[in-house]
Amino acid sequence: MTDPIADLLTRIRNAARARKNFVHVPYSQMKESIAQVLKQAGYVTEVKATGEGVAKELLIELSDDHRDITLKSVSKPGQRIYVKSREIPRVLSGLGLAILSTPKGIMSGNAARKAKVGGEFICEIY
Repeated sequence: MTDPIADLLTRIRNAARARKNFVHVPYSQMKESIAQVLKQAGYVTEVKATGEGVAKELLIELSDDHRDITLKSVSKPGQRIYVKSREIPRVLSGLGLAILSTPKGIMSGNAARKAKVGGEFICEIY
């Protein structure tokens, strides 16, 4: 798999469109951090790591409110997109969510703006 973040976003998008309640994703710390940001924003109700070792998975429970969700990967393995704290975009004039990888960890665009840190612009959700 060349882009695990795009795979995570695609699995969530497909499960939401298929009206599924749960998504199983191969585990990584970055995926778990992105899922936690989605949970804080209300797009996901629960994030749980299950299994051990190679068989470890991330179980994500989708929210019923956001069945028509759009997830777009911005930064890709072939072209990383970095933004300064003042350049962090407001997705849909503040109705959406930008997710960034900063020196202080994975956080939403609003939290990064408040902390005055920039970083890699991972994806946008609305």
